[in-house]
Amino acid sequence: MKSLLMCMVFFHSLLSFEYTLEAKKVGATTHCFIGLPEVMDKHNNGNMVNSCFVDMGTSYLVIDSGPTYLYAQNAYKKMKEIKELPVSYVINTHVHDDHWLGNSYYNELGVKILGSKQFESLVKSEMTRMQKNISKEAYAGTSEVFPNEFVNDKKVLMINDMEVQIKSINKKAHSNSDLFVYIPSISTVFAGDLVFNERIPSLRDGNINTWIQVLDDIKSLDAEYIVGGHGAITNMESTDATYKYLSELKNKVASLIEEGVEIDDALNEATMPYFQNFKLYEMMHRQNIEVAYRMLEWGDE
Repeated sequence: MKSLLMCMVFFHSLLSFEYTLEAKKVGATTHCFIGLPEVMDKHNNGNMVNSCFVDMGTSYLVIDSGPTYLYAQNAYKKMKEIKELPVSYVINTHVHDDHWLGNSYYNELGVKILGSKQFESLVKSEMTRMQKNISKEAYAGTSEVFPNEFVNDKKVLMINDMEVQIKSINKKAHSNSDLFVYIPSISTVFAGDLVFNERIPSLRDGNINTWIQVLDDIKSLDAEYIVGGHGAITNMESTDATYKYLSELKNKVASLIEEGVEIDDALNEATMPYFQNFKLYEMMHRQNIEVAYRMLEWGDE
């Protein structure tokens, strides 16, 4: 009995952690929880990603459920303080786990979850990347719950007479399979990690050529708001930093390859002073140079 009581106390202590989330209003019907421009660690406990919710009239549409069960639970509590609505759909923009481990909470509510096609072949891991880097208290209750419907090309949802367009990229851009969400009636695009601002993007799983092309597609849409996966800028200028960074990185690395500069030297020569004050420049930039060099060297499209 004593042992059972101790286990219950321990479990309750794990679940006592709460995220400090503030909902930023984006347009008339959208709010977003804006993450810190950092990598996941035991300080932020994964609160370094953007998660948004849209008032669709009779329900909420959630774009990216966040890094943990408790994050999603805390987020929905905040959502209901704004307006008491159920969640009809969750859309996962890609498979990096800071964007979808909150599925485990919404799944308990019976919410339909949609995601990019890469989830279809995703295998549950022994320990997620998030689990390795944040506290046990923050990760408590989290499990890997994949979407129950996959978007292979394009899907249109009609929610309370509002059209929601979901477009899957179907090849590497930021990740192996990104998607973005466009709601014409509120002039808003939810771009996931196709858009970063305030910090340097990560190219490790992506393709610099496709990524730039997709950003051109997003910028061509009639959108007043473009919300990325990381960063607090949510107006039409939100794509500028990512587009400028990737375009300049591509041109700089391609020029070095043309000059015959080897990869080890390129890592030192391909500096980008404009971005040196962006968060994570020291951590991410050299890695991005290496990925871009290997890709462009072989003409990988």
